[in-house]
Amino acid sequence: MRKSRFLLLLVLLAAASCGNKNDITIQGTLDGGAGKVIYIEEMTPDARLFLDSITLDKKGHFKFRYPMPYKTFYNVHVSDADYIVLLPDPGETITLEGSYDSLSTTYHLQGGPESQLLWQLQDYTNHGSRALLDIVNTDQHNQQLLAEGQITEADYDAARKVTDSLYLDAFADQQQYIVHFIQDNLGSLATLIALYKPFNNRPLINPEDSFEFYEAVLEGLQENLPDNPHTISFKNQVERTRFQYAR
Repeated sequence: MRKSRFLLLLVLLAAASCGNKNDITIQGTLDGGAGKVIYIEEMTPDARLFLDSITLDKKGHFKFRYPMPYKTFYNVHVSDADYIVLLPDPGETITLEGSYDSLSTTYHLQGGPESQLLWQLQDYTNHGSRALLDIVNTDQHNQQLLAEGQITEADYDAARKVTDSLYLDAFADQQQYIVHFIQDNLGSLATLIALYKPFNNRPLINPEDSFEFYEAVLEGLQENLPDNPHTISFKNQVERTRFQYAR
């Protein structure tokens, strides 16, 4: 009888273990986050699905566990404008560190090779945002000097040519990074995030000019994740736009 109960217990434990094998864990500590709230959403192919709001403890720590339905993206945010995107594998634990008040520009993470890819992508995007801010600030300063009569129209036009050139260089730098990111990571869902990255509200990969990148991303996903809902949704999108943009 005791032996039978022991075997039954082992079976139940094994079943429970199997049932949790796809659970993901997102945890971390955010400076300045004590008592504040973060929000976690699943990014489905159709919409963002709210999962939980978590109040950080007095040390700014939080922990979230979720049974992953399929390989997909998770949005961790403190506001609509300040968020990060994670791409965990089933059973994975991702640990975050950063500042609550500037999450997307300060976070680092451990675990999750594809979430690491998205961190690298975000880090380079942050680099581009800082370059853009410097350019905008310089142009605004020059406009102020012009308004105050400290420089002439000709001086401002010359300065504007410089800032315009810097802007084009910054755009090209970000675009080149995105191109290499996609080419180096074909087959990863992370390429979907890269494909739609903008710079100053302009698409870095414009389907009208560079539809071949959409085709390459789709081919990689169909080879690596053919049944994933994100792949299926993206395939439908590519098919809808192929006639319009393909040359």
